[in-house]
Amino acid sequence: MLDSLILNKKSIESIYKTVKDFHEKYLKKFGVKLPKLYNSGGKFSKDALVLVYLTYDYPKTRKVSKEELTKFIRSHYPDTNDVQQARHLGAQAGWWIVAGGRDNIVLDIKRGYYQLYTLEQPYPGFKKGHRILETDNWAEIKEKYNFRCATCGSQEGKPHFHWPATKTILQKAHMDPNKPFVAGNIIPQCQKCNMGDRNRWVYDDKGRVIKLADANFVKNFDKDVRQKIYKILYNEFNGKKPNSKR
Repeated sequence: MLDSLILNKKSIESIYKTVKDFHEKYLKKFGVKLPKLYNSGGKFSKDALVLVYLTYDYPKTRKVSKEELTKFIRSHYPDTNDVQQARHLGAQAGWWIVAGGRDNIVLDIKRGYYQLYTLEQPYPGFKKGHRILETDNWAEIKEKYNFRCATCGSQEGKPHFHWPATKTILQKAHMDPNKPFVAGNIIPQCQKCNMGDRNRWVYDDKGRVIKLADANFVKNFDKDVRQKIYKILYNEFNGKKPNSKR
């Protein structure tokens, strides 16, 4: 593996054209944001440089360390202290750039490394637009989530991330099961996430658990956890009986 790449102006422009062509064909419709190649000062933009560097020799992309990216950016911006563009291009702009770490299940790369996964699909957690519109139109909801499970990111019709032999089927799921299926309370979940956690949790619009939907579910916790919960609540309510006035 190369220690670093040396890309001249012509190479950068050529790779950027590849990125732009793939964006136009596959990613633009999902709202993925294409960074400008040049900034207002006539220099290559940092976002474009990082994207170009990670796209080199696509689809045979390389594992690139944060230090390597920083070194490359410093060749254009010498005063750069740290490069955060790779992460921002993923979750915020929609490019499927994998960041190494224990929570990564797509590519086998170490923490502190990045790799462009594909230019044909958006980043799984990316949502078209800055906010999820309050709608009960199922087709629109799925489109807003790029046809992926809001909780695990598995894509409709494709092999499930955690059960590769299972085709992902998206189902309407409550954000808060204590409320009806109405606009603003619907997220798409795969059959595994929806059936496995039905009516137990309240989710935010990113599919993340934010609280219990049914307090009785604590009965399923092991004894040590229930004792800890009891201690927390006992101290919070000063040992008062459940039906006593606060």
